[in-house]
Amino acid sequence: MPATESSPVAAPTARYWPRTKPRSITVPVTSLYDNLSVSAHRYPDKAAVWFYGQQTSYRELLSMADHFSGHLAAQGVQKGDRVMLCLQNSPQWIAAAHAIWRLGGVVIPLPPMLGPKEFGFFVQDAGLRVGIVAAELYQHAKAGGLGHAVVVTLANGLPEDRGGVAFPAGLDAVPELQDGDVTWETAVLAAPAPQAQVQSGDLCVMPYTSGTTGFPKGCMHTHHNVQANAAGGAFWGNVSSGDTTLATLPYFHVTGFTSSLLSPMFTGATIVVMARWDRETARVLIREQGVMGWTNTATMVVDLLANPNLSSADLVSLKLVNGGGASMPEALGRRWKELSGLEFLEGYGLSETMAQTHSNPQERPKLQCLGIPFYGVDARIIDLDTLQELPQGQTGEIVLSGPQVFQGYWNRPEASAEAFLDLGGKRFFRSGDLGYMDDEGYFFFVDRLKRMVNSGGMKVWPAEVEAALHAHPAVQEACVIAVPDERMGERARALLVLKAGASVTEAEFIEWARTQMAHYKAPREVRFVDSLPKGPTGKVTWRQLQEAARAELGG
Repeated sequence: MPATESSPVAAPTARYWPRTKPRSITVPVTSLYDNLSVSAHRYPDKAAVWFYGQQTSYRELLSMADHFSGHLAAQGVQKGDRVMLCLQNSPQWIAAAHAIWRLGGVVIPLPPMLGPKEFGFFVQDAGLRVGIVAAELYQHAKAGGLGHAVVVTLANGLPEDRGGVAFPAGLDAVPELQDGDVTWETAVLAAPAPQAQVQSGDLCVMPYTSGTTGFPKGCMHTHHNVQANAAGGAFWGNVSSGDTTLATLPYFHVTGFTSSLLSPMFTGATIVVMARWDRETARVLIREQGVMGWTNTATMVVDLLANPNLSSADLVSLKLVNGGGASMPEALGRRWKELSGLEFLEGYGLSETMAQTHSNPQERPKLQCLGIPFYGVDARIIDLDTLQELPQGQTGEIVLSGPQVFQGYWNRPEASAEAFLDLGGKRFFRSGDLGYMDDEGYFFFVDRLKRMVNSGGMKVWPAEVEAALHAHPAVQEACVIAVPDERMGERARALLVLKAGASVTEAEFIEWARTQMAHYKAPREVRFVDSLPKGPTGKVTWRQLQEAARAELGG
């Protein structure tokens, strides 16, 4: 359960807790909508969002959200209803989310790269009747069973002068709408709806993750859960109304959602928003917009460092760069510091914890390290067999307790029960990650208990992909494993046993797989094998295959 609404959330005991940070914070009891409302009343004419040459003030952003809430209310959206949000980072994404919260609704953030089958699952599982969807995905969403759709063409209304950067291709689609569906431009003409009475314990967002079975599960987060990291992230990063931050992580991802959207909104900072990652666009925007804070994945930094146009002069405005998803290679971490003068501050978190539970202190960071526990987080290492706490230096499962820990999985009571354990009368979430704590209180990641491919910070669950791959007429058996990748951290490799007489090439199979699932989930390489090793129960021993592949690649 969340902490008492008005109680301060203390910092854990840490030998190297930053001197410039408070030891405790008080989590706001207000809703996420109130964060935008307060900033808009404090700084009405200040730029809230810069988006490819289009500047939106806090007053304008709040007005957009309020008017859009009227359209949602007219569709029957009310407190507790789930509403799909599936489009790229944009002012529309931000306004739509706050409109949903104004009504007391629950945001269901989905990656803007889904196929009809995937839309169909989420529509049914979350009970979605209404959704805000990117124009290029409209047909897929409708084929998946979405009822009322508000369709967003992100290229609409952008100025010719886009600040010296190129707008991503493919975001100018104008689909023919079915009866009842509307464009964003029409929806924001509605009169504002009355603001709902929202409590800090009410649900506000439900990002989906996947378990070892491969079935996506909605992580139920309250306003209290999310505010703990929205406010905590602002304090930790010293974010103020004078800051300009760069949003490159997608908002459907919990780290992008909290660190690149909610923390800046909480303080009244200006957010420079990118719809899609592009290293040259990022270089130009950091320099020309005077970006001071940037939360990312290590793979984005690696890609930026590979940009031949990059120089130290491009990075002089930066004061804080942090992220997670994959460890920063030591050599590249040194290269980054040489160019920027800054350490890359790694962190750790999960969908179930609304991003950060650990972060490296700016005054004393360690590379390839998760960092120290965040405000209010009690993190421990337990033995996998006895479930007893282990001493420093010993490897076990990372378990977590804190104000940002979710309430459980949507309509999955058994999975929710399995996700938690009791230690000394305190409820802890089982992360499924192996790690250890050193003698200075820093945590380190070792391996995963859960099967997962972490591709550039995007989680790919092998069991889910395998289920889809079996639909190919040539496939008899399939196993998906994670192998090292210099750019993305990891990539998915499919090991396939074909049916007798069947024939398909690697390129043909990969192309087919990308029609069956989101591109980031599809295997990036395929190996055809005669058989797959199995254990006593008949299950494929995937870990054996993964370890062999890693040994082959030297990783």
